Amino acid sequence: MSKRLLVGLTIVVLLIALPAQAKREVEDYSATINDFKKIEVVAKFFDGAYGYAVFPTIGKGGLGIGGSHGKGQVYRGGQVIGFTSTSDISIGLQAGGQAYSQIIFFENETALTQFTGGNFEFDASASAIAVQATAEASASTEGTGASASGSKTAEKSTAGAKYQKGMVVFTMAKGGLMYAATIAGQKYSYKPVE
Repeated sequence: MSKRLLVGLTIVVLLIALPAQAKREVEDYSATINDFKKIEVVAKFFDGAYGYAVFPTIGKGGLGIGGSHGKGQVYRGGQVIGFTSTSDISIGLQAGGQAYSQIIFFENETALTQFTGGNFEFDASASAIAVQATAEASASTEGTGASASGSKTAEKSTAGAKYQKGMVVFTMAKGGLMYAATIAGQKYSYKPVE
């Protein structure tokens, strides 16, 4: 087979595969948002939040040295305004892996701007509230919210879940059991929609 023909076939395959992949990604985000909306304590935040960031899957694992990574989208007014990714590296006693979905709600424009302003990182005291994807889901008492570096805002409470420094983070396990995700040290990048 000639190189030209091979390149041409490769381009055709990519042109066919890319729209299908893009459709699956849109479905992943929609499904994740719908899963979180089914959880009463989380659903209340969709109505009052200034915006939110959704990560359909964050993979976390390690053996001595661990890490996590996931891609997400940032929404304001129900519309995608940008793309984000998260990663972290940890050292210590650990073995195994887990996957989870994550949503970060922004209480106001200041919190959203802080997150989207560059390389954002949760501080050492940050934690997430672990929820279950069931009709009777309730928030875990393991986590109480997310602390972010920057200005403080007043706390608002919704069934035990509170904004801390303008943000609240929920996680939902995607297989296996996870009581609470450690988000301290997670770094986020942001790229606006062009």
